[in-house]
Amino acid sequence: MNNYSTEQVRREINKYRTEAKIIVLKAVGYPIESNYIESPEIEVTNKELFEIYAKDQWDGYKVSKNKYLFDQKLLPDYAFQVVEVRPDNSYITNNTSILVLPSENKLKTINSKQQYKIEDVIGQEKAKNKTKIITKYLEDPDKFKNWAPKNILFYGMPGTGKTMLAQALANELNVPIKMIKATSLIGEHVGDGAKQIHELYHYARHNKPFVIFIDEIDAIALERKYQSLRGDVTEIVNALLTELDGIEDNDSIITICATNNPEILDYAIRSRFEEEIEFTLPDEDERRLIIENNIKTMPLKCVFDMDVAVSKTKNLSGRDIKEKVLKTALHKAISDSHEIITDDDLNYAIHETKKEVTVPDTMFV
Repeated sequence: MNNYSTEQVRREINKYRTEAKIIVLKAVGYPIESNYIESPEIEVTNKELFEIYAKDQWDGYKVSKNKYLFDQKLLPDYAFQVVEVRPDNSYITNNTSILVLPSENKLKTINSKQQYKIEDVIGQEKAKNKTKIITKYLEDPDKFKNWAPKNILFYGMPGTGKTMLAQALANELNVPIKMIKATSLIGEHVGDGAKQIHELYHYARHNKPFVIFIDEIDAIALERKYQSLRGDVTEIVNALLTELDGIEDNDSIITICATNNPEILDYAIRSRFEEEIEFTLPDEDERRLIIENNIKTMPLKCVFDMDVAVSKTKNLSGRDIKEKVLKTALHKAISDSHEIITDDDLNYAIHETKKEVTVPDTMFV
């Protein structure tokens, strides 16, 4: 009899399952409300983190249109309705893109709370070199003229520094920069999103030079076969195309968009980017630097083996190394009343980060 590991069994099962490419959810609320239980208003402020959160509990679930998913973590039994799924009757995997419809029509800006500098971004040299060109251009726009950078796409795995680099650029540039979430451009009524796009660029034209950063661009600029997932997407895409083409005087306006999923972008939108810059996972030297930089500010001394830490964090993003490994190791040491962070704490954190999460398929009605 063959001995199969859990992962081998999972892969064998998944061979016969249809993978969900994209899912659109709508926050619904609790099944029962009373004076003691009131459904909160849900707002997803970080699409990347929500996808990690959602997949941790819903990975492997079969989804179909109009069915419900129930949260079992932060808000137990809170319901999300599946507004659309492509293809229908498919399974959530680690590759599934999960979108949540915004509850209100409000243009959301991203506040740069951290005073990042471009040099704080570890690795990503190609992207940092592009920001240097943008900086040089904005120092002397007349010198560049038609050779100025215009539309740039940042893409890559979550947590690799796309938004962080944009925040660093905002902090270092002495020009206006507008950082917005693409999901906030989706309106309740036809034309709302297109209107907000045009108003955004109208404002930019009157405050040139200007940088526009649109995060999670895949939430609106979906490939044509997915556009029916969002009611106002077609008009938003057309409005964005008009602005990216610079039909009006968009000289000295630079648009940077970011996505984790470039393959599901509308081709017409994607073709407008003069350059696509990939954000990659950190290599060995970069992981070492990320760990060294972060432990300088940790409240407990780290005495774990650095070489082991670097080796075991392979295939993790910079954000995962900080938020999932180092922070978890710190909390483990504190909970055990230790004054230092040891190899045991680090190994625990790495195990928790990489372990498989399996849940029975009982969360649908």
